[in-house]
Amino acid sequence: MRSELSKELAALPAKYGFESADSFIAAVRSASGGGARRGRPAAKSAAASSGGGGGGGGKRRRRAVITDETRNVVKKLVENGKTGAEIAKQVGISLPSVQNIKKALGLVKKR
Repeated sequence: MRSELSKELAALPAKYGFESADSFIAAVRSASGGGARRGRPAAKSAAASSGGGGGGGGKRRRRAVITDETRNVVKKLVENGKTGAEIAKQVGISLPSVQNIKKALGLVKKR
């Protein structure tokens, strides 16, 4: 059974038109949005290196600009009982940004 699986896996790159297992693996990683796994460097390929900045192949999020308007929207949503995750999704910022805004506005309970 194990040898059958090995043969099947070895045939996959050619089946999908790749010249080598390394190029096939790089394409799979790129398609799945995965970069390096724990302790393993990402395979260098045209697909992985064309993603812009420092390696990994995935797109980085643009840094959110927190304006007074953003703070006011967050404040209103907190007052309406929305969760931090719901606010982050609705406003288009990260959950830690929502938490930082809530803390700055004094909207978090002290422990």
